[in-house]
Amino acid sequence: MIKKSVLLILPAQKFNEEEYLIITNALERAGIDIFIASDSYSLCTGSNGLKVKNDVQLYNIHESNFSGLILIGGSGMRNYWDDPVIRSTAQKFSKSKKPVGAICSAPIILAKAGILSECATCHPDDRKELEKQGVDYKNSPVVVQKNIITAQNPPAAPEFIKTFLYELAKTN
Repeated sequence: MIKKSVLLILPAQKFNEEEYLIITNALERAGIDIFIASDSYSLCTGSNGLKVKNDVQLYNIHESNFSGLILIGGSGMRNYWDDPVIRSTAQKFSKSKKPVGAICSAPIILAKAGILSECATCHPDDRKELEKQGVDYKNSPVVVQKNIITAQNPPAAPEFIKTFLYELAKTN
C-alpha cells in the first residue's frame, strides 16, 4: 500500500489554530503524511500565536506529489482569496479528482477558482462573498460536492476531516 500524503495550505498570518490542530491530529492518527505550504519565508503564525514551519513555498507545489489538498481557514486566509497560485493549485487537484477541502474563509478561494459550482458552506461572515461567486450557501457544518469538501468553522473541523478522510480513502 502506498502511503498517502496531504498538502495543507496555511496563510502566513492569522490561520485558525483550532482547525489546524484538529485536522493535523486526525491526519496523523490516520497515518497520513502532512506537508505545509505557505508563502511565508519563516514561520506561519496562527491567530493566537502558534508558529508552524512550512515545508514548501506555494510556487513549488506539484499536485502529483500529494493525495489531497486542504486549505486551512482563519481571518488571514481572506488575504489569499484572489491568489492565482492557490487557485491554480486547487484547480489541478480537483481536475485530478483528488479530494480538496476548505474550511472557514478558505472556500471562497475554491469558488473564485471555479471548482465550486453548486453549493458549499463557509464561515457565515463570508457568505455574501461565496454567493457573489454564484455558489449557493448552505447553512450546514460540512458540505460535499463531488470531491470538494467545505466546512463552516472550527466546531465543524472534526466532521470535516472525517469526511475528507473518507473521500481520500476512495482515491488510489
